[in-house]
Amino acid sequence: MGATKIWNAMEIAEEAREKNGGSSNSEIICSSSLTVDHTLSLPQMTPRIIELCKDLFKNWSELDNTRFSVETVSGGITNLLLKVSIREKNGNIVNLTVRLYGPNTEYVINRERELQAIRYLSAAGFGAKLLAVFGNGMVQSFITARTLTPLDMRRPKLAAEIAKQLSIFHQVEIPGSKEPQLWNDIFKFFQKASALAFDDGEKQRKYETISFEEVHTEVIELKELTGRLDAPVVFAHNDLLSGNLMLNDEEEKLYLIDFEYGSYNYRGFDIGNHFNEYAGYDCDYSLYPTKDEQYHFLRHYLEPENPEEVSEEDLEALYIETNTYMLASHLYWALWALIQAKMSPIDFDYLSYFFLRYNEYKKQKENCFSLAQSYLSKSRTG
Repeated sequence: MGATKIWNAMEIAEEAREKNGGSSNSEIICSSSLTVDHTLSLPQMTPRIIELCKDLFKNWSELDNTRFSVETVSGGITNLLLKVSIREKNGNIVNLTVRLYGPNTEYVINRERELQAIRYLSAAGFGAKLLAVFGNGMVQSFITARTLTPLDMRRPKLAAEIAKQLSIFHQVEIPGSKEPQLWNDIFKFFQKASALAFDDGEKQRKYETISFEEVHTEVIELKELTGRLDAPVVFAHNDLLSGNLMLNDEEEKLYLIDFEYGSYNYRGFDIGNHFNEYAGYDCDYSLYPTKDEQYHFLRHYLEPENPEEVSEEDLEALYIETNTYMLASHLYWALWALIQAKMSPIDFDYLSYFFLRYNEYKKQKENCFSLAQSYLSKSRTG
């Protein structure tokens, strides 16, 4: 299974090379069939990372290993990020980011779609530049910035900048199908999540308390309601949590990174999902943005240059759309968590995460449904 993934990735790299005329060196996306075992400790992994860099970037193949240093940047829930610094012969220091995909993540992430999107998004100035692909990861340029915290995201100045960047992001054209993926993904997750069996007795008992019939009914009901909102379809990030936002404080430059969940999707889903992330990994939903905070964000999203000129009608429409799709974000990540509970070796209580997200969905459902329904009947009669 792994091998197919590599060669598909390498074909995409080849296609990128041809599309870019294959002339300019900086445009070439290198590829290697090497893989790196993400379970190794950093000292054990380092020689393998050096070998990979030498295989990918031929101008470093003769460098002594002491000229390379490798450190961990972060271990997300699905990736391991490493910073590699190379001291070239002329004394120049080059920094790169090596991203190792988490094991079994292909069950929930379409890597080909991600690679395809990265090329166009980085051309539009988003994220780090894609430099190379290898067996179980990719190499990108290094961004000198810090990762935001959930509390950073609600600071008015930063919230306005995130809204502005997201508005521009949503205008990027990515080739391929423009079909929104939300419900395809949710139904695909549902199918996998509802047919699991756990070896661990405790996990299995917890899993058996879930009524998939009830979850399915909720999905159908929400799909029907959101369908009536006629939300625009854009190329969405789909995972705009604090960990995927970076800020260079000195330059006051904000970066949106990590597009592995990116796809064409409903605008309201991307914004509603971002608002859910104000709660952080601890899922403290008391931190969900207030209506005023949301309006501040939505104004800057709709009219980045003239936020005060946004009409009340447009604000209300996007507010309703966002808070209805916010419910879909809970269902999406709840079902995703069940698959991770079975597939991921990462030490995280994914089963409990399912309940946190699903219970929050149920808690918010009545209010959001009635808001959307009264808005829809008002706009029909209006």
